[in-house]
Amino acid sequence: MGFIMTSKISWTALLLISPLFTLASKPVLQAAEGELSYDRDIRPILSENCFSCHGFDDKKREADLRLDTRAGAIDEGNAIVVGKADESLLVKRIQSTNAEEVMPPPESGKQLTDAQKDLLKLWINEGANYEKHWAFEKPIKKDPPSVEGISNPIDRFVQAKLSEHKLTPSPVANPATLIRRSTLDLIGLPPTPQEIREFEAAAAKDLPSAYQELINRLLSSPHFGERWGRWWLDQARYADSHGYSIDGEREIWKYRDWVIASLNENKPFDQFTVEQLAGDLLPNATLQQKIATGFHRNTQINQEGGVDPEQFRMDSIFDRVATTGNVWLGLSIGCAQCHSHKFDPITQKEYYQIFAFLNNQEEPSIKVYPEHVNVDELNIERTEIERQLADVIKANEAAYVKWETELTEEQRKALPEATSKLLKVKEDKRKLSERLQLLSSAGISLSDDVSAKQKRLEEIENELNQGVSTLILSERKTPRDTFLLIKGDFTRPDEKVQPGTPAILHPLVTDNPSPNRLDLAKWLVSPENPLTSRVIVNRTWQQLFGKGIVETENDFGLQGTVPSHPELLDWLAVEFRENGWNFKELLRTIMTSHTYMQSSNHRNDVAAIDPLNVYLAKQNRLRLEAEIVRDVALSASGLLSPKMYGAPVRPPIPDGIMTVGQSQRKWVASQGEDRYRRAIYTFLYRVTPPPALNVFDAPDGLSTCTRRIRSNTPLQALTLLNDPAFFEFAQAMEKRIKEEGLENCFIRCTSRKPTAEELQLIGSLDSLNAARALLNLDETLNRE
Repeated sequence: MGFIMTSKISWTALLLISPLFTLASKPVLQAAEGELSYDRDIRPILSENCFSCHGFDDKKREADLRLDTRAGAIDEGNAIVVGKADESLLVKRIQSTNAEEVMPPPESGKQLTDAQKDLLKLWINEGANYEKHWAFEKPIKKDPPSVEGISNPIDRFVQAKLSEHKLTPSPVANPATLIRRSTLDLIGLPPTPQEIREFEAAAAKDLPSAYQELINRLLSSPHFGERWGRWWLDQARYADSHGYSIDGEREIWKYRDWVIASLNENKPFDQFTVEQLAGDLLPNATLQQKIATGFHRNTQINQEGGVDPEQFRMDSIFDRVATTGNVWLGLSIGCAQCHSHKFDPITQKEYYQIFAFLNNQEEPSIKVYPEHVNVDELNIERTEIERQLADVIKANEAAYVKWETELTEEQRKALPEATSKLLKVKEDKRKLSERLQLLSSAGISLSDDVSAKQKRLEEIENELNQGVSTLILSERKTPRDTFLLIKGDFTRPDEKVQPGTPAILHPLVTDNPSPNRLDLAKWLVSPENPLTSRVIVNRTWQQLFGKGIVETENDFGLQGTVPSHPELLDWLAVEFRENGWNFKELLRTIMTSHTYMQSSNHRNDVAAIDPLNVYLAKQNRLRLEAEIVRDVALSASGLLSPKMYGAPVRPPIPDGIMTVGQSQRKWVASQGEDRYRRAIYTFLYRVTPPPALNVFDAPDGLSTCTRRIRSNTPLQALTLLNDPAFFEFAQAMEKRIKEEGLENCFIRCTSRKPTAEELQLIGSLDSLNAARALLNLDETLNRE
């Protein structure tokens, strides 16, 4: 029931604070494991405590001391005496007890631990070696460690790490757990009781073959694109409204449908990237490639009166630069908008060089028609029919003019109201259909052929009205000038800049004298790019394990955490690229590993040695995402509509939600199967999102979301009990309980059989409350 959310979920809370824990403790733990590493052990200390004042940003650098480079710290700053920690000014300052000398200064709120000071001294005594940040080095595909009896590369990397910590992997999860985990992870729906029984039977004969067949079936499901489409739409900050206080509706769901279809067809990720950033610039760009550019039309639009359009156009480009940096590079490039980055080697000028790529676009909308509608042919046919009807009007013009001029006042009063209204319209303002109607009113005989042509015109108009609009980007013929903006203020332009990319990364290679978005997109997915493939495989891993190999999935810079399994991350990144950026194959590779398939059951030895499960001795238990919570309830209750694509729908929401915010609007709940469609199709207002999604931590679409938080609050249980949509699901589940029995419905929700005690407990409730309890069970909301 709602109150049966047990202590298992408390691990989620622990995961939420883990970045704070690992940033402080990992350098100390790692240093004890073997040879001291600057990138792993020292850089995090300096980055966290020193670089904001003694780092990359020369305009904010204190005492002309730079500690992020060897030259700055040793040759120029004289802060470090190589091999002699006790003679180094850096050590003297961090060990000082004088408040005016000690570093970091007390007013910074930062303080080094004794363990961190010892590490810095050890590092200096060992030679104070610097390394280029790992994320800026091109990934190298090293051979996996040799582990006896293990052939899977992922498992060899993981189990070698486990052995270092005297841990062993958990056994493979039981078949019911495996099918539930895999089905939820790949299509976002629970397996049916029949699917569970069939898999258990097949697994009893040959688990590897049965599991491989299961993964292949799920990857081929059309629901795959819906589940992973939502993952990508988070990053695209997708919503169905403009944002800001008015938050008016927008029509851009064709982009959402493009994402779903592209993932289902397994479009190579490099092509997936290029089409979204620059589909309109591809040779002979198709309609679908233009629709794909909606990725960067998901920015907010301010509809308030009196706003400066240029200000909010610039704001949208700021958003696009930051989003591009986060999504593909895993870097906080947006931090360089007002000044050079405090921690990462990205200058303010380089920020505006990227800005320049995204400053040369128009922001139109286009009409998109069903595939069977040939717009060009219809327009040609319409033009020809209109010409023929115009000839009919011209041929009868004299007779009509005579009729109209000879009408007496009494005759005019006797005319039908519709005719009288038309006569008041100026002749040059009358539509073709109106002129034909007046010919009939004048008693001028028109042939059946004219009526047929009029009818065909109506049919053509109806077909053309089937088109829906969607927002896209298109390149300007005349590029805008781009300037570095003083403190990021669009009213304070400084030096002019040209499109370019950060010097710390691979060079931009192009034959184009004026590089554009297409060049930027190709640069992002270049084999020379050290970041994109790493970032995407890490974010995919995060979806399957709850956190990435790099825990700070949106920050691969100097402030980010070091990878828990760096060689594995690089192996996956190169494998992904060498496999043609095959996203489904990446998922298959990860999900067929023992590391993914193992049990998530609690283990005392893991809790003692590795409480955050960094080394992956077991799977992680994860609360389902907001949309999947709804989809699981829809599926289990039997209400789920399999309908895909199309305009967003409006399931029931609590009364009064739409009165929140500046603009009060009506929410008319959809009827029929639209009422029960998957949550990815729910209409999303940015300011007033559906509360059942909001309470389960769905993003608002105001900015890119690369990782959802997982909270655990009483509001979630109350939502599942009382939200009008979930109460409706419970009513449908009640009918299923009466038809199928309580045990089968329990399996639909949890993918396992209930114990006798559980069956007795839930069976003691009336059928409706039993249904509400099943939809609110801890196991219904989590995947093991």
